[in-house]
Amino acid sequence: MDTTTVNERGSAVIHLDRVDKPDDQVLGGKAARLAELTAAGLPIPPAFCVSTAVFQQALEHLGIDEAGGSEPGPVLRRRVLDGTLPAAVTEPILAAYAELGSPRVAVRSSAVREDSAGQSFAGQHDTILDVAGDEELIEAVKECWASLWSDRAQVYRDGPEQAGAIAVIVQEMIHADVSGVLFTTDPVSPRPHQMVVEACWGLGEGLVSGKVPSDWFLLDERTMSPVEQEIRYKVTKCAPLEPGRIGITKVDEADRNLPCLTRDQLEELARLAVSVRTYYQAEQDLEWVLKDGRFHLLQARPITTRPQRTDRNRLYVTEQPRPIAEGTLWSRMDIGEIFTGIMSPLGQSFARYYQANVHTDCARAVGVLDPGDPDLHMGYLQGHIYLNISFTSYMLGQCPPTRDQRHFTARFASEEADLSSYHNPFGSFPGGSEGRAALTHWLRCTAVEMAQMKRRAKRMVRSREYEFDRARALDLTRLSRRELDAEMSRYLGYFHDMHVGYMPYYINAFGFYGVLAELCAKWLGKDGHNLQNRVKTDMSSLRTVESARDIWVVAQAAKDRPAVMRLIRETPFETLPAALLADDAGREFWKHRVEPFLRANGTRSHQEMELTHPRWIDDPSYVFQMIRRYAEDGFSIDEILGRSRAYQDGDAAAVLTRLPRTKRTVIEKVIAMYVQCSELRETARMSMITSIWLVRNVVYEVGRRLIAAGVLRSPDEVAYLDFADVLTYLSGSDEPQEVFSRVRLEEARREFQYVRRLPEPPLTLIGEHDPTRAVVPAPDGARLEGLAASPGRVVGRARVIEDLVWQADEFQAGEILVTRFTDASWTPLFAIAGAVVTDIGSMLSHSSIVAREFNVPSVVNTKQATRRIATGDMVVVDGDAGVVEVVEG
Repeated sequence: MDTTTVNERGSAVIHLDRVDKPDDQVLGGKAARLAELTAAGLPIPPAFCVSTAVFQQALEHLGIDEAGGSEPGPVLRRRVLDGTLPAAVTEPILAAYAELGSPRVAVRSSAVREDSAGQSFAGQHDTILDVAGDEELIEAVKECWASLWSDRAQVYRDGPEQAGAIAVIVQEMIHADVSGVLFTTDPVSPRPHQMVVEACWGLGEGLVSGKVPSDWFLLDERTMSPVEQEIRYKVTKCAPLEPGRIGITKVDEADRNLPCLTRDQLEELARLAVSVRTYYQAEQDLEWVLKDGRFHLLQARPITTRPQRTDRNRLYVTEQPRPIAEGTLWSRMDIGEIFTGIMSPLGQSFARYYQANVHTDCARAVGVLDPGDPDLHMGYLQGHIYLNISFTSYMLGQCPPTRDQRHFTARFASEEADLSSYHNPFGSFPGGSEGRAALTHWLRCTAVEMAQMKRRAKRMVRSREYEFDRARALDLTRLSRRELDAEMSRYLGYFHDMHVGYMPYYINAFGFYGVLAELCAKWLGKDGHNLQNRVKTDMSSLRTVESARDIWVVAQAAKDRPAVMRLIRETPFETLPAALLADDAGREFWKHRVEPFLRANGTRSHQEMELTHPRWIDDPSYVFQMIRRYAEDGFSIDEILGRSRAYQDGDAAAVLTRLPRTKRTVIEKVIAMYVQCSELRETARMSMITSIWLVRNVVYEVGRRLIAAGVLRSPDEVAYLDFADVLTYLSGSDEPQEVFSRVRLEEARREFQYVRRLPEPPLTLIGEHDPTRAVVPAPDGARLEGLAASPGRVVGRARVIEDLVWQADEFQAGEILVTRFTDASWTPLFAIAGAVVTDIGSMLSHSSIVAREFNVPSVVNTKQATRRIATGDMVVVDGDAGVVEVVEG
């Protein structure tokens, strides 16, 4: 075949290994690059290209001119998808497919301007994976053609009139062992001579979408060796679930801790990347796969953006005087329990909304007369939210219980910050008339709080039930933008009121716990060490603890219905709700068991202030995993909850009897107040997190509309929105493309990907973060020290849980739960855990309270547990000494 003549005519289906002079106008940008790399001898999977001439021939047959005329994009898409193609179009495609060997293939769009030096068009046009068969191939080609008029593509290129032409690549499908991307220069950091590699198990679609964890490597291009790396615990991967269906599945346990690439493989990949960069004389963004030890390049595009030097080390949201900036004590130890962990750009912007509009009123609710400048309360670093301990302790100096700043400061201190020479740069709250006014205000607020806190909790419960039922009955998709804006305003008002109502319970529980710890140490000496974690009454009525009982009750109801239990055991979680509702017994079970449970507990989730996380009611997979677990283990939840009542007897109670009657009475009163505030805190907390769910519903409805308008590609991209832009869009009339900048979305995505791969910043620090300071290495040996959160000593096998939803069904009763941090959504696992060990936590974190209630030994704030302990290790957890030891690897 005379391929030069064919290319010039642009009239054939062209095998990429037979192209002499690749022409973007014929092959499209992506296919032209692959043809060039194939000619250069680089490892490209076998492929052919359905040229733009074939596309134009198809359009002529369908009666569509190349520019699309005046017809809107959706109409053109539908005409292409529904149209029947003539043999003159389909036969050359199928002949080339047969010559390729008719394998399973990936069908990828290749627009004329795609992967150019000006615009990459990455992800704007369609890719269909794992296609097999003649009919399926033709349909996939049509889908790629039709994507030229997708909403997202039109938004990217600013209108249908510039659609141009599109070719299609048909490439042998590589069912990869490992996939990833390589940037020949770091697209975010300005450091020279650095290559960035991200790699995941399985197919790369999971990495691109952010749905699976990945390893990260920073290579020095001069030596081809890694200079930094972050090997993550990888629970999930993207892989074929069945022929033609790609989805998320589990990684084998033996591979989860292993790096995806060896040192030799990284060096080989880096040399390939240098070859591509040298060929094009430009920095490149490469997609690659590894199969059976051999690398294949799937795509190469120029890096069209350059890193901007930004100050990521400053926590303050506004400029502050140097003594303030350098002297502030910051901490992210369980602040609010809902900010723990890295947050998406959307989550961070929502936290800023909370900071500007809610947090100061929360301070007023605990009796603070002057909450100060909202900008001073919170800070942001590498996707993490920090509390300004210096300013908060200064502000709380208006209240007598927290006038001594040392109590509050000690609550958030960690060994990462040396407080030996620390002095609060804000000083102490003034005395005199300001101090007297603050005291009078606090006394009045406290008296009111003590008188009405129980009634307020009841009102919050009633309001939660009302708002939940109302939201479930409301179809947001049917609302106009103005109506949706009104709904958001309603929810934000509720969000404000529930957080303000919750805060006094949280602060008072913290205060009474601190008083209890201080009295135990002062009056009981050595006998009082850690006694505050033992001396307490039964708190099994805590709403969070009750959620474990609720799941157990649902599990027992399922066991009593064999047909229902069979569905729960055998049906994939993503289709289980539909399967239950399609079955008579399942429908009755859902109505009388599942629905009441979700009404009471369904707005819970992991890291609840993060709007991108689905709640149990949005995705009940975790709930059904725990139903399976509880149904199989055969224990009684009453027996487990009854363990906590042992605290009322035994050595802890005996220690108290040694005190004089007056002192014993005081401690018992403090315990009673601590228990009451903790219970009210849990009751009010459900209303608070329900308010976040309500806001989330509106944000994702906005996301749905942005997808329809072509601004977003998928629901995953909601994570890169700015909450302020969402409010602007709802309250205005501008077109979505005018409010939501695609450039800003891409910048947010790149920045988030950058900070996700960095080592976590310190839990506590003074001043600004120094990124050049080496990360504290994991200690040698097998002993970890943390905070003794819940007493007891247990020996057992460890189970590292990185992804709660995907791993809940793996957890076995009696195992040691090891994870980075926990919150209320983890409570069902506590009921069957032998002990709990976390990297992050505090004495009053939600998990610590629940561990004490279940009488589960717990050590929190170990910093390194998830890195030092592997699933299957035999470990000793000493919840009295705050020590964890690996005794058998």
